[in-house]
Amino acid sequence: MSGQWKKAAALEPVWAALARHRDEIAGRTMRDLFAADPARAGRFTLSFDGLLLDYSKNRLTGRTMALLRDLAAAADLPAWTRRMFAGERINTTENRAVLHVALRNRGNAPIMVDGADVMPEVNAVLARMRDFTARVRDGAWTGATGRRIASVVNIGIGGSDLGPRMAVEALAAFRHERLAFHFVSNVDGAEIARTLAPLDPAETLFVVASKTFATQETMANAATARAWLTAALGDGAVARHFVAVSTNAAEVARFGIDAANMFEFWDWVGGRFSLWSAVGLPIALSIGMDRFEEMLDGAHAMDGHFRDAPPERNLPLTLALVGVWNTNLLGAETQAVLPYDQGLARFPAYLQQAEMESNGKSVGRDGRRVERATAPVLFGEPGTNGQHAFYQLIHQGTRLVPCDFIAPAETHYKTGRHHAMLLANFLAQSEALMLGKTAAEARAELAAEGLTGAALEALVPHRVFGGDRPSNSILVRRLDPRTLGMLIALYEHKIFAQGVIWGINSFDQWGVELGKQLATRILPELEGDGPPGRHDSSTTQLLAQVRAWLKP
Repeated sequence: MSGQWKKAAALEPVWAALARHRDEIAGRTMRDLFAADPARAGRFTLSFDGLLLDYSKNRLTGRTMALLRDLAAAADLPAWTRRMFAGERINTTENRAVLHVALRNRGNAPIMVDGADVMPEVNAVLARMRDFTARVRDGAWTGATGRRIASVVNIGIGGSDLGPRMAVEALAAFRHERLAFHFVSNVDGAEIARTLAPLDPAETLFVVASKTFATQETMANAATARAWLTAALGDGAVARHFVAVSTNAAEVARFGIDAANMFEFWDWVGGRFSLWSAVGLPIALSIGMDRFEEMLDGAHAMDGHFRDAPPERNLPLTLALVGVWNTNLLGAETQAVLPYDQGLARFPAYLQQAEMESNGKSVGRDGRRVERATAPVLFGEPGTNGQHAFYQLIHQGTRLVPCDFIAPAETHYKTGRHHAMLLANFLAQSEALMLGKTAAEARAELAAEGLTGAALEALVPHRVFGGDRPSNSILVRRLDPRTLGMLIALYEHKIFAQGVIWGINSFDQWGVELGKQLATRILPELEGDGPPGRHDSSTTQLLAQVRAWLKP
């Protein structure tokens, strides 16, 4: 029996104890739990450096949390955490270290990979980012015609798009007043065409983010942007209007970008964890390098908390364990992330990649098929929009949907009663999900509305809410660069902890490869005149129909 298989087997007694415990408390509602313990909210709330996590509105007890912490210990989470921070190659299928924590290592303590300290390289890139962003922001960097930059277009996909796009939007209150930011990721030509249409080539800077400088979607969009620019300003303008975030200096130079304007990152930076690197260049251009480093500071603070805080006070670990409870013991197949801040509108989409690409695995580190559910399907929208869209299912549907509610107490936008109304809804929704509404309460409510008899009774079932719908509430004082850094790192470490418990490698993404391989094969068949290759009958039929419709 292999070492990893033995470790997986060692978890089984804890899983069994958790299942017995779940059955023992199955009859206790959250109403019961709150009624029995007036101090429950305080006992199931953690805070760190201005970030508060209230997880009391989950159907769990102190015994539940103790068993879950036993599970983390049995999975050897402390050792895996040490290995990650030490730069060991814990991404085993790609033989890579996992060191997004090094990118925001503000204490600058050495972090070693293969015997070499990576911090001098990290700091050198940060220094180059500081110099470049300062020149663009103060107008010293100009385009080919001598005009200052007014529009920044980031061209990337996946982690090279979702992270920067989310953060620039989240920190819009800190954005440079003379710079507008745009993001292009989809290979659908509509996105880049619509983005470029209102822009002035003489005032536009493109940031092309691709580690290999060969990502199909990114390079197709970059080629279109280059053609648009050179049609107006000539080939010589490329060096003043394009910069790259990449490791492939030869391809960057072939594109026409000055090698001095290529910002490196490393193979130990996973795409979905890369906004802390030069991939975050649009963020730094937007908010300035000082504030970008405040974001790094916040993440670094959360790194230290996750690494050093005891399990019972550890926010990322607690968030991970509550998720394991809801997914593996209560059977939840989804997770809603519901930010009550318009700036965080893209945060659920960002976490979709972070969680589902990381932990959407069915094979463990030992190569065996996992026996339990891994990552839930994650979705979300900002409040209050989501309330008028999918909250109906969360409140009264047949599926259990755990929710993370996120809100800042303060707003950057003083507009009448808007923020008070927003916070009232933030507070009300988690309470409503927990309490529900009994038949007696619904009956009394309908009677107060003047209904009686059969008409009243006919409506009662429709007005009943089952309650006992689990949620976490995450509250910060205000959304700023430091807070955003802490919030992102909170979820990054949650994802890591869950991956360790489930016995999977959270840092590869082989599942995205097959479709890309087949698309590469189909593209020439779609564009050519020859017979298509061998496919299943459905794909062959669809391919033939598209070719017929596109035939001149």
